Amino acid sequence: MTKLIALLVMVSSISIAAQDVHVRVGPGHAQAGPGNENLTDFPTIQNALDHHPFAGPGGRVYIEIAPGTYRERVIVTQNHQNITFVGMGAKPEDTVISNSLNAKTAGGTFFTETAEINGDGFEADNITFENTAGNTGQAVAAAVRADRAVFKHVRFVGHQDTLFADYGRQYYLECFITGGVDYIFGNAAAVFDRSELNSNGPGFVTAQSRTSPDQTTGYVILNSRVTSSIDQGEPPMDKATPGATSAAAARKMIGLGRPWRAYSRVVYIGTSLPAEMNPAGWNNWGKKENESTAWYAEYGSTGPGAGAEARVSWAHALMPGEVNQFLPKHFLLGKDGWDAEAAAAKLP
Repeated sequence: MTKLIALLVMVSSISIAAQDVHVRVGPGHAQAGPGNENLTDFPTIQNALDHHPFAGPGGRVYIEIAPGTYRERVIVTQNHQNITFVGMGAKPEDTVISNSLNAKTAGGTFFTETAEINGDGFEADNITFENTAGNTGQAVAAAVRADRAVFKHVRFVGHQDTLFADYGRQYYLECFITGGVDYIFGNAAAVFDRSELNSNGPGFVTAQSRTSPDQTTGYVILNSRVTSSIDQGEPPMDKATPGATSAAAARKMIGLGRPWRAYSRVVYIGTSLPAEMNPAGWNNWGKKENESTAWYAEYGSTGPGAGAEARVSWAHALMPGEVNQFLPKHFLLGKDGWDAEAAAAKLP
């Protein structure tokens, strides 16, 4: 009988330890009471991150954020794993994490991010990360250095260097990312699935930074749309822009990508490209040697900017049999067999 009681206590403890934790952020929320016994309210997102109860093994901390604009910088530290941000509004625009710092005022690009995400297993759904510094230089909305990170129905708003997708495996589903210059950059293994990449100024969509050919990193833009909302008053790109005969012709040009580091890798699959797309597509960032190390490819591009015949000679056209390796189930699998699509399906 004693052994049975001990076993029941142990099983009960394990069950409790594995429970998820739910906390709420936002002014005016009801405090703990009938129906809210397991909820804790916090006035800011960072306050919730600093003081939330920890879930047990196998559990997850859900930070449910009330609609509103939260003017704060948010840091998810490495020891805060399996955190989920959920915007409680009707759409991502209803819940906004906002700040305004550029590299000049902050002392460098990597001090400008509105949200810094370092904890593995991070998720976000139905929310916006923005940096409102505008066209004033590097100004990061979110820096993601977390493995097994999932973003679903998330907006990233900025201009130059909007999203620093830099480390680990990352999956972006039905997201909206806007910027003008190198607005997705870093060295993560990231898939952007059924998302919109909106260029709000002339420049390159990606600046991926793989540093050696044996790294499994790179960006895959899958079944997505590149769109343009370029202001006619924007200054022109450099006259030497490949595929443009003059500064006037280059004025509204968008590029698929350029190599921040020599072995940069980016693949566009089944993605719609706008008329503002530079026919050359890719750029070597002023280094001829990058043309033999960077690996850029397209497959099944559509739209007025999809003319493959004008692309730079050193880019690749994927064959049908090469596409499968870049789908999320393979590209993000890793040694632990992570199923990014299944993880995203669990989010609202």
